[in-house]
Amino acid sequence: MKRSLAGRIWPNATAAVLALVFAFPVYWMFATAFKPTQDILSEDPVWFPLHGTFSHFVTAVDAPNFWRLAGNSVLVTVVAVGLSLLIGLCGSFAIARMRFKGRKGILLTFMVAQMAPWEVMVISIYMIVRDADLLNSLLPLTFFYMLMVLPFTLLTLRGYVAAVPKELEESAMVDGCSRRQAFVKVVLPLLAPGLMATSLFGFITAWNEFPLVLVLNKEPGAGTLPLWLSQFQTQFGNDWGATMAAASLFALPILVLFLFLQRKAVGGLTSGAVKG
Repeated sequence: MKRSLAGRIWPNATAAVLALVFAFPVYWMFATAFKPTQDILSEDPVWFPLHGTFSHFVTAVDAPNFWRLAGNSVLVTVVAVGLSLLIGLCGSFAIARMRFKGRKGILLTFMVAQMAPWEVMVISIYMIVRDADLLNSLLPLTFFYMLMVLPFTLLTLRGYVAAVPKELEESAMVDGCSRRQAFVKVVLPLLAPGLMATSLFGFITAWNEFPLVLVLNKEPGAGTLPLWLSQFQTQFGNDWGATMAAASLFALPILVLFLFLQRKAVGGLTSGAVKG
């Protein structure tokens, strides 16, 4: 039965309104970053800057330790996500394909870990890192960021691995492949959407993490960009153009990665949630 005209219009209209509500703050941040200072401080808001400027971005990147902290963020995030994908891929394959004692308990443990708020464990983590004499080091950040995204990675990839028919692996092994070759050549290519979905989630989680780095890495050159961004306005006062430029630079990698992976990432999240 065909839906009425009103039944077709209101869902699209609702989606358009919600998209506008969520997209406007992002637009305003980027627009303010390009506005001259007089337009930012004008009593009448300038919705569409006609004469843009890059001076605010120059101020942001010339701030102390920007490039070093940007490198720290990239290094910690990429290594943490890479390790979580590697461990999660091996663990999800074992849980989905093998039957062993304690399997359900392991799944339950990962589900509880996924729901646990990391903020309540910051004090315990600080004491562990302090006793190991690793404060102001990137190694603890990388390790704990990996632990943050690992439960979601494993649970999502488990659904994807379970959705791949065992017969495909068995056929490859009959044709002469080893178990490892069958996994790499047959199963792994089919997991690409799930890998993209989990890597996107992991990147966003590790890139945006703030409480842990605030406690563990207090030296100026040992932190990451979230810590730099939180201190930026303190250094530059009411320079809203530079502040918005700094926020834009911080958000840009996530926006680019999401736009590049959005279709396969959304499909990966949906399939991983309903299969297995």
